Formats: sequence, structure tokens, C-alpha cells
Amino acid sequence: MRFWRLAVLMAALVTWCGTSARAETTLRIGLAEDPDILDPSIGRTYVGRIVFSAFCDKLFDIDEKLNIVPQLALSYENSADGKEMTIRLRPGVKFHDGEPFDAEAAKFSLERHLTLPTSFRKPELAALDHVDVVDPLTIKLVLKTPYSPLIAQLTDRAGMMVSPKAVKEAGDKFGLHPVCAGPYKFVERVQQDRMVFEKFADYWNKDNVFIDRIVFLPIVDATVRLANLKSGGLDLIERVLATDIKDVRADKRLVLSTAPELGYLGLTINIGNDKSKGPLSQSEKVRQALDLSIDREALNQVVFNGEFTPGNQWVSPTHPYYQKAFPVRGRDITKAKALLKEAGVALPVAIDYMVPKGAENEAVAQVVQSMAAEAGFDIKIRVVEFATTFKQAQAGEFQVFQINWSGRIDPDGNSYVFLHTKAPQNDGGYSNAEADRLMEDARLINDPVQRKAIYEKMTKIVLNDEPIIYIYHRTLLIAHTTKVEGYRQMPDGLVRVVGLKLK
Repeated sequence: MRFWRLAVLMAALVTWCGTSARAETTLRIGLAEDPDILDPSIGRTYVGRIVFSAFCDKLFDIDEKLNIVPQLALSYENSADGKEMTIRLRPGVKFHDGEPFDAEAAKFSLERHLTLPTSFRKPELAALDHVDVVDPLTIKLVLKTPYSPLIAQLTDRAGMMVSPKAVKEAGDKFGLHPVCAGPYKFVERVQQDRMVFEKFADYWNKDNVFIDRIVFLPIVDATVRLANLKSGGLDLIERVLATDIKDVRADKRLVLSTAPELGYLGLTINIGNDKSKGPLSQSEKVRQALDLSIDREALNQVVFNGEFTPGNQWVSPTHPYYQKAFPVRGRDITKAKALLKEAGVALPVAIDYMVPKGAENEAVAQVVQSMAAEAGFDIKIRVVEFATTFKQAQAGEFQVFQINWSGRIDPDGNSYVFLHTKAPQNDGGYSNAEADRLMEDARLINDPVQRKAIYEKMTKIVLNDEPIIYIYHRTLLIAHTTKVEGYRQMPDGLVRVVGLKLK
């Protein structure tokens, strides 16, 4: 069956490229999942961010060392009280529909992120009161309070600019035919099959765009992704299996790029939206027992050949904001059983455990299932198509949701949106007034020492309440053929297509 699928994919690619298109260069990128909607206000998936990076430029970007660099903006300046940010925009930029990118368009995009009812960018821009147009190429962001993560937020989807004309014409269907100001423009999307983009002739940095077309192909099976890379059916793939590292490095036709990931894999616990009111949602002792039943290092060795980093916080142990006062605890089955006894729950504790489809995802779930069983948990693994997991998570249709977060450069981006009361990605419905206050306080402070002290207090609360059980931090594993030149591995795991060439 696997080889049949591979043959079908290869035949589809040959048909797609066609005789007439052979003169053009086409970069074919294999994705581990099919993204959700291609609207930067509404999107929430990692693979979606990879696709966005090809066609939806942001006000700012990051470089290999996490420095913030200009993209659609040229510079920014903060007021002395931290409540205003003045941003100067790049001149001569056009959207894919030919409309000019200017201060009015930037104001429109930011306000749409902030006010669209379905927007996931609201907490990222929560401090923004309004946007003033200073002149045709200058905007001023007026804040309700100082907000230290703001510039970091503008390096991601909150900083992506969309065509006001296209949004007004498409309404809530904008994500079906998105119009941005990036190096490539949208051509078509076939769900679960492909997303096609072609070079935008009027791109502001067109002299550094060397490939005519980009085709993103969602291929959930990592073995099939790698087989297509080896056979020439793909040029680049993301999320190589850790167990395939040696194989990739041994192949002279392939190049493996690695970097520590900014995010984490965690088990989101449905605390506030659990319709069944199971023991896991009702007692932090039960959640702590589940945590203590997991041997993170053993899981890392079994599933990932020891290539990943065990963790217990929303940032990795090597991160400047990691709280060393709360190190990763070892597995303790005796204490886990004692906590379940203290909680007075009947054994075994049945758990509905939702996991996105994929070999590594399912392997992690199986290891957790086996380990937790020794403490008294009966985990029922439910494998769900990736995009569907988010719909079910938002609807509260889970008890545990195993999900990876790709991470952000500021710790606020790894915590607030998942842990603050009623934040849009707080799928588990967690709410703690003191944790909320600390997250809000951390946003007001620029000094890293003071911010870290605030996060230390928050960490203590979160590790007690266990709304998310943090398991590990991935190593980014992206492979491409030697035909691809100019690839730079970025710490956010996104594929920057500007500057890439095909031999």
C-alpha cells in the first residue's frame, strides 16, 4: 500500500509539472500535515506558518540568531513610556492584486487581526488600543499599556499584511484565495493534496527570488515523504523522523539541517470544557499523577533515539527564561499511585487521549499509554486527522490533547495564548486568576531579570495545576536535496524561500 501511494504521488507530480512547464523551476515541499485555513488572522497551525512564509510577508522577521530584522517595515521606535510604537514602512511594496501596501493597509491589517471575531491574533495584540496613520508610510501603534512582546509578535502572523481590497471583496472566504505581499502569490489549493504558488513579478525583493513556482504537498506518512525526497519527487521535506537521521546523512544526495525548536510538545488537559467531568479535569492530583507516570528521557530514547530534549516548561532547559528552580522530575510510580489514592478516584482512571495522525505522534502516545498504565490510568488513544483535532479541541471534545507548539521567540508567545483565561487557544479552559495576573504583569516589563522573576512565580502555579503537561522540545529536522541551494535553517522552523535556488 505504501509503495502504491508513492507511485500515485509520483504520477500526480509528473502530470502536474506537464511538458509545457518543464522550462520553469518548481520547488516541491513535503509537509507533515495539511494546514488549516490560509488566513493569517485565523490560522493556528505550524504547517500553515510554513506556507505563509512563502506568500505573506510580515512587518518584521527574525534571522538565524533570533535578531529582529526589517521586512515590510524598515524600522520602529518606542516612546519613553512604552505606550507607543512608531513604525516606518517600506516604500514601493504591492499586494498580489496590484494594490499598494501603505500605512492605511497596515492599519487595516492590524485592526483586522485585533477585531475579527474569529481571529486568533487577539491575545497577541491585546494591548493595542488603535493604530494612527502618521503619513503614507508611517503608522503609530497606540497601546493601552506597555507591552514588551509586541515587536516579537509582529515577526509572526500578527505582523502579516493582507490586501484590504481583497478582504473586503472576499469577506469570510478570504482564506480560500488569500492576497498578501510576499514573494509568491496564491494559485490554487486542493485540500489534502497540494497548494500551488507562483513567483510575484512585482515583489519588493524580486531580485532575490529565483524559483518560478512552489508546490506544497501534505504527506502525513514520514516514510513516504522521505522516499519522495530520495526519488526526486520532492525537493525539501520538514519533520524528518529522528530515527531516519542516519539514513539521511548517509545519502550524498541529501542535506539535513537541524536546530533546537522554540516550542514544545505537551498534553493539554481539558479542565474547563470537559463535558464528562472526569477525574483528570476535576483534580490537580490526578494530573500530577499522570505527569509523574511519564519517563521523559526513556520516551526520548525509545521514540527519538535521544535526539530531542526532555522538558517540563513552555521553554526548553537551554532557554534564558527556563526556571531552573523547577527542574524536570524523574518518573515516580509510587508517588503517582499515592496521589491517585489521595484524590479518591476509582481505578483505572479512563482517559480519552486525542492525538494527530502521524507515526511519531502515535508512537509518543503509545509510550505514554504504556507508562501511565503502571500508575493506574487506562488511556484510550484516539487518532484524528490533524486539522480536525483543532476543531474538536475548540469544541471540548477531548480529555487529553497531545499537540506540538512550534514556539515563539518571546516566552509570552509560548504561554499566554494557551494558559490565560479565555485566550483563544486555551482549548482546555484553564483559568487561574493569579496566573493571569502574572502573565499580564510580564507583558509590562522589558527588563529580562524582572520578567524572569515574574515567570518563576507563574511557573510554580502552572506546574501545580498542570493544565498542560510539557513532555519534550523537538530538534528541527529539515532535509533537502543537493539541488536546493541557499537554504538557511531558521530557529522558528519555517522555510524561507527568498534566496533559494534550484540547480
